[in-house]
Amino acid sequence: MKRLRLAAAVAVAGAGLLSLAACGSGAPEPEAEQTEIPEELAGSDLPPVEVDPGLGTPLEERVATIGLINKRNNISRDIEMKPGESRRIDDVIIRLAACERTAPWETPALTGAFVQVLVQEREEAGSDPEWKRIFSGWLYKEAPAVNVVEHPIYDVWVKDCAMSFPGEEDTPS
Repeated sequence: MKRLRLAAAVAVAGAGLLSLAACGSGAPEPEAEQTEIPEELAGSDLPPVEVDPGLGTPLEERVATIGLINKRNNISRDIEMKPGESRRIDDVIIRLAACERTAPWETPALTGAFVQVLVQEREEAGSDPEWKRIFSGWLYKEAPAVNVVEHPIYDVWVKDCAMSFPGEEDTPS
C-alpha cells in the first residue's frame, strides 16, 4: 500500500516538473492589433454638445481618460482622448463627444464623459462581422452604476476628465 502511494506521489511530482519545463520557452509574441477605423464608421455621428464658453476649459482642450478592459484576456488599457475623437482597439471603437467635471466648489463632485462604444461581432458562426453600437450615453467616474456598458467581453469606464476652471489655479493646495 505504501509503495502505491509513493509511486502515485512520484508520478504527480514528475508531471509537475514536466509542466514547469514547458514554461521556460518564454511568452508568445503579442499579436498586432487593428487600429484603423473603418471608412463607413469614420464619419462623426456624435451628438452636438453645447458648452458655455465662459466656464472652464474649452471643449477642444479637454482630455478624457477612458478605461477599457477585455475580460476574455484580461488586458486593460487607459485611452486618452479629446472630444470629437474616435479610437479603435482591435474589435472596439470608442468615440468621445464630451467630458465634464463639476467645479471644485460644487457638490457632489462628478466626472463624466459622453461616449459611444461600437463592437465588431458576428451574428452567427460563419457570418461576416458587423459593427454594432452597444452603448451611447454619459458614463460617470463616481457613479459607475448609473450607466453601464453591458457587454460580455468589454468594459468601458471614465477615469478622468482633465480640465480647469477660472480661479482654480489660485486655490492653495
